[in-house]
Amino acid sequence: MNRLLAIIALCFCVLPARAEPGRHWQSIDPVSAGWSATALQPLRDYAELRKPTALLLVQNGALLASFGDPARKVGVASVRKSLLSALYGDAVADGRIKLDATLAELGVDEKAPGLTEQEKGATVRDLLTARSGIYLPAAHETPDIKEKRPLRGSHPPGTFWFYNNWDFNAPSTIYRQRTGEDIFESFARHIAAPIGMEDFSAKDGRYALSPVSLHPAYPFRLSARDLARFGVLFANGGSWEGRQLIPAGWVGESTARHSASDRPGRGYGYMWWTLPEDGFGKGAALASGYDGQQVAVIPGKRLVLVQTAESGSDGKGQRTRDFIAMLRKIVASAP
Repeated sequence: MNRLLAIIALCFCVLPARAEPGRHWQSIDPVSAGWSATALQPLRDYAELRKPTALLLVQNGALLASFGDPARKVGVASVRKSLLSALYGDAVADGRIKLDATLAELGVDEKAPGLTEQEKGATVRDLLTARSGIYLPAAHETPDIKEKRPLRGSHPPGTFWFYNNWDFNAPSTIYRQRTGEDIFESFARHIAAPIGMEDFSAKDGRYALSPVSLHPAYPFRLSARDLARFGVLFANGGSWEGRQLIPAGWVGESTARHSASDRPGRGYGYMWWTLPEDGFGKGAALASGYDGQQVAVIPGKRLVLVQTAESGSDGKGQRTRDFIAMLRKIVASAP
């Protein structure tokens, strides 16, 4: 009997920590999870200085630290692009969307005078990797994009990376045309509900049209605690409680570095930023939005760090480079 009990105890010891949160987030003491008593001081200092709307650190599906209001929904800006990228996983896997299909083949165009023949040669993959060579005004583009946009026709499709809202908005048109699904209803049904998002509904998304383009932006409003669930889904390779919600191959491919970028230390995948293996480990990625919206996924340590911020609410703004610098310290200390 004693031997049987010992075997049972050993089995429990080697079981992996729960990888997903339950219905509600459970907090754990970082020290009991193997962190040093001072490991999270950079996170505390950052929260005190930056005062984001919310800042959450999660490991193995449990909440290690929380600052601000994790239930408050905010506009998450360009994080929307990584949310749409996640939806592409099933659509690509089942053949509804082909990555090598050209805009000409898909019948995707733009307002008069329309796309050139060269531009129509851009593929879905070129759009997702911001390498389309289509340099046209787009909905929800930032002043930085407008200022830096290359001359039209200056780079053939697939040859040059430029962070370009035209590339990110056209995939919303393609997704809706090829799947017949509304983006926000699809996200609610295929991702938000299965992973137990507590605050999101399809009404938290909208299409934002601009007079300059046929292709709308698709802004989302999400809470930090729901974004953290999305991050955990990617840290787990697209799996949630044993169910593969996003193909594992797509998670790996979309968060792999396909291009260098003009941001120091960052590459670009399929509408995800990638972080260097040196310091962050393999597969580390960042969904990042203007003025402080961040979802960092560090699969090697089953770590997710989420920040939300009301745009410009404190007059200081939130800088991605400061967030990444703090993240690097946290990852280095993580067990």
